[in-house]
Amino acid sequence: MRVELGPDGPCLRLDRPDPPAGEHRVLIRVELAGLCRSDLKEVARERHGPSQFGHELVGLIAESTLADRLPTGLRVALDPNVRLARTTGFATEMYAAGPADRLLTALPRIPDRISARQAVFAEPLACAGHCVAALAGHLGVPPAGRRVVVFGAGAAGLLIARLAELAGADVTLANRSADRAKFLQDRGFEVRAIATLPASAFDAAVIATSFVRPDILAEALHVLVPAGLALLYGGTAPGDELPGLPVDLDRVRRHEHAVHTTWFGRPVTVAGSYGTTPADFAAALITLPNLPLERLITEEITLPELPAVLRDQITGRPLGKTVIRP
Repeated sequence: MRVELGPDGPCLRLDRPDPPAGEHRVLIRVELAGLCRSDLKEVARERHGPSQFGHELVGLIAESTLADRLPTGLRVALDPNVRLARTTGFATEMYAAGPADRLLTALPRIPDRISARQAVFAEPLACAGHCVAALAGHLGVPPAGRRVVVFGAGAAGLLIARLAELAGADVTLANRSADRAKFLQDRGFEVRAIATLPASAFDAAVIATSFVRPDILAEALHVLVPAGLALLYGGTAPGDELPGLPVDLDRVRRHEHAVHTTWFGRPVTVAGSYGTTPADFAAALITLPNLPLERLITEEITLPELPAVLRDQITGRPLGKTVIRP
């Protein structure tokens, strides 16, 4: 059983998926899957780049042609940025196929001591860790002691803010909407209204909203000190731009470039963070048990419920994390 994204939107399929072709292949029995904002973008046809539909998951290998390195019974997550042939993770079972080295990289091992409700955050936490590493790389110094503001208090923004704090940065998490801020405040996280941020006060701003919209980017540039860093993490599309800023936003984000330029006469660096590395997953698995991420789970559903939930969430304002237990 699985939920696929077809021409008419998400639909439930009761049959087993066809195994994809590849040099090696594994079948993963899905234990728990998480609903990511990029899944919602795909349902709404607003996401650019290759499909990653159903990628936040933890499961057990049930079949494997790499029994010596990916044996049956091994518990794994998925790095969707590694190019493989695979079926959706919104399923009771998911196939993944490709060269041995890619399969080994794409399926990081999850220790048994980590619960499924923690492990489902492994991929988003790895992405957040990659963003914090990119922040340090583009700053040219460790973030410790730097004033950093994260725009967007969704799961991604919260994870980035928390990891930046652990790296020693002075972090402010900011959001426009009062409902999301209250949701996090009720769970013990501090969130500040974007409208209250002072001008020229931060060394770096991470734009972790669903999309890097021109108005949000302009607000981020406004709160930076001269020559400050604006780090693009949220979604972009070819042709995205901000008037007055001579930067190809989509190219900068996807290629993790850094452009030193000016915005209405003020010097600024615009840089990108995209994807993950194996080191990001390794670091995430070390940090994961020490973060109270299960507080973010607000709904646990079954696969038959998922198509309706996807349709509801693309037209509403989902708060917290929805997980699917096949």
